[in-house]
Amino acid sequence: MDGPMRPRSASLVDFQFGVVATETIEDALLHLAQQNEQAVREASGQLGRFREPQIVEFVFLLSEQWCLEKSVSYQAVEILERFMVKQAENICRQATIQPRDNKRESQNWRALKQQLVNKFTLRLVSCVQLASKLSFRNKIISNITVLNFLQALGYLHTKEELLESELDVLKSLNFQINLPTPLAYVETLLEVLGYNGCLVPAMRLHATCLTLLDLVYLLHEPIYESLLRASIENSTPSQLQGEKFTSVKEDFMLLAVGIIAASAFIQNHECWSQVCTTEQDQHGCGAFAEHHWYCLGKHC
Repeated sequence: MDGPMRPRSASLVDFQFGVVATETIEDALLHLAQQNEQAVREASGQLGRFREPQIVEFVFLLSEQWCLEKSVSYQAVEILERFMVKQAENICRQATIQPRDNKRESQNWRALKQQLVNKFTLRLVSCVQLASKLSFRNKIISNITVLNFLQALGYLHTKEELLESELDVLKSLNFQINLPTPLAYVETLLEVLGYNGCLVPAMRLHATCLTLLDLVYLLHEPIYESLLRASIENSTPSQLQGEKFTSVKEDFMLLAVGIIAASAFIQNHECWSQVCTTEQDQHGCGAFAEHHWYCLGKHC
């Protein structure tokens, strides 16, 4: 990879809390809540299948090497996840419309699957490059940088192939790649807590939240499997319970509340309850936590 390494926290130097008007925060929180409700409602059983630890780690390390902010890492993972789900659905759809010839059907399936596997690294890098273009605070990763990186891994591609890869991702997602990430929910809720006088400074919480959010992304399946078993009080969930739980996995507001609560507990054991149960802000983080844990019980 080209470009110097830098500390993970370097992208946070210019980050500030408490400079946004309360009206703007309220509008942003309402918008995120609406987006979250829609995402939970539309969650499918395929989501989460492509958040394997090795894939997430690859994206994180690549984003760090290219000096991109953490928000780009999370967004790249979300873009890749949704793109791969679309590709898998298309392969299944094509396989079902083929003439009923078991031998030919098997060959077509293997060919489509192999094509997807062969282009996976290129698609992953394209998702990181696209995510870098969505942030005004990041430099856009050039095609030369991407081609040099792929060449170092043994993949020889042209600029045309790289552009076609980006276009394939965009078309598959109907150009809807500005996807919300858990970090947006975390940072908005931290703004709310900051205005309500949280005992732990928002910047300290923010740094810990990033570490915990990384951990959740890297250990996504084990964490949510453990949460599912705990919520149903059964070590062997049924397939139906697992499918219903998909909506919980896509509930970024719930995840953000949990991340902030855990960060507050790490930073200050005495004030962590304020983050989730404060009576001074019944419409803030505490209300969200209570509501989402109630919904968690309903889902399972």
